[in-house]
Amino acid sequence: MQSIKGKVAWILGAGTGIGQGGALKLAEAGATVILSGRRREPLDETAMLIEKAGGAAIVDVTDVASVADVAATVDRIVKRHGRIDILVNSAGINMRNRHWSDMTPESWTKVIEVNLNGAFYTAAAVMPIMRAQRDGLIVSISSWSGKHVGYVSGVPYTAAKHAMNAMSDSINIENCHYGIRACVICPAEVATPILDRRPMPPPKEERDRMVQMADMGEAILFVARMPSHVCINELVISPTWNRAYIGGPDRVISRDL
Repeated sequence: MQSIKGKVAWILGAGTGIGQGGALKLAEAGATVILSGRRREPLDETAMLIEKAGGAAIVDVTDVASVADVAATVDRIVKRHGRIDILVNSAGINMRNRHWSDMTPESWTKVIEVNLNGAFYTAAAVMPIMRAQRDGLIVSISSWSGKHVGYVSGVPYTAAKHAMNAMSDSINIENCHYGIRACVICPAEVATPILDRRPMPPPKEERDRMVQMADMGEAILFVARMPSHVCINELVISPTWNRAYIGGPDRVISRDL
């Protein structure tokens, strides 16, 4: 395993959930982390946790769904640090109206703009820098839904995550000779605030059995610490108590006959 001490890592969606977990672990391992997201307050909280633990963090508010915002943030990072070694694409949303029975063009567009277009904008923005460096890692937080079509995650989210997986594969196909590695991490249920957006949010006792934020942070760090000649194309993670197998009331589809 390689050291990531002194590496520059840009984390999207760093204010909460998986992004925050990844930021904490990368900073703990010695990386300088740039924390991005749409809201400053949760980013400041993540930065405070990192700095309290002795790490280095910089907050840079960014709307991942804006090409101009993403480009401006990348320019600031390069001017300040001269490079970008690691991109963690963890910005993601979901909507309550996510099924064919209640989905709207607006709910579809909102999810695709953040979960898929945002991942494209950031990867496209850092790729020329990583090509010039002849080195770079792009970690995209996909989902169990990017591997398995199911009911709970909904239509736009599932479509975006399948597309994210394909996009990550294409990065490796076209850029592996530049030393660029792209990895999608595909977790099943993770106990993060996005669960509150579900039509039927799971109770605490179920969340306690899920993959936790810190577990995902460890997974991101594991991928980041692999030697540069190794590419982990895909990492699938699930809780041992996997509700995708066990089932539950939120997985029953209402069928009007």
